[in-house]
Amino acid sequence: MPRDLAVKLRQERNAALVETMLLAAMADGRVSQKEMEMLLRRVIERPEFEGTRPAELNLLVETSAQRLAHAHDLPEILSSLRKRLPDHKTRLLAFGLAAAVALADQRATRTELGLLKTFQAALGISEDEVAQVIDVIEQGGSLAEALGESLERLYAEVMVLVSAADGKLKEAEARALVESFAADPLFQDVSPERAQGFVSEAVASLATEGLAQRLQVLAHGLSTHGKRVKAFRLATKIAHSSGKASPSEQRILDVLQATFGLADDEVERLGRER
Repeated sequence: MPRDLAVKLRQERNAALVETMLLAAMADGRVSQKEMEMLLRRVIERPEFEGTRPAELNLLVETSAQRLAHAHDLPEILSSLRKRLPDHKTRLLAFGLAAAVALADQRATRTELGLLKTFQAALGISEDEVAQVIDVIEQGGSLAEALGESLERLYAEVMVLVSAADGKLKEAEARALVESFAADPLFQDVSPERAQGFVSEAVASLATEGLAQRLQVLAHGLSTHGKRVKAFRLATKIAHSSGKASPSEQRILDVLQATFGLADDEVERLGRER
């Protein structure tokens, strides 16, 4: 995907996320200070907005408010949101952000709850997902807990990054990817369908957000040294699945090493273990 298009899609997605939060904040006719503080807090903690400067964020909020003000009705807004939130994970994130803002005052009004139900129906969020999101928010947790951003998902993305390093997935790499899911105890509870979902999500995220952004997400999610070593070991296995790592695959390994802060001798040891 051309870089300009990827940037445009990222901007549209982020605008849709902000508009969803603004709708929740404005549902009862006024935007409280707590709701605006919650909006900013959630934006800051989410990797989707990583690198957004304060001035850019202010402009994004202003532009989103203007877009909502000029919309004809709620169905038009919801249709626009669905187009700019292309997958279920992003739509679930939008619902979670809206719920966090609606519950910022400790209790949602009848109007706010009605809007959340409308979001749920429009974005295809299940009752179980709603319950999980609300539970996480009420406990003050991170939305990552409700979005399924599990360690397995992050480990899978590391392997996909290496597999897609040269722009295509070789048969040997695909086989090694599947074998890793099947043989590694880490993925023992991951069904083939869920594993395929991990791969599809990783490919889509890489296409829309770019390598630099996804590396930031991985560094944030794989926060301990042990998790990073495990991720790099999986990446090394994929890179050497057909013999020797290609120059493009080696570049990804070098970038991962730098991102995860792994020492040269540690990387050499992991290479010998494969």
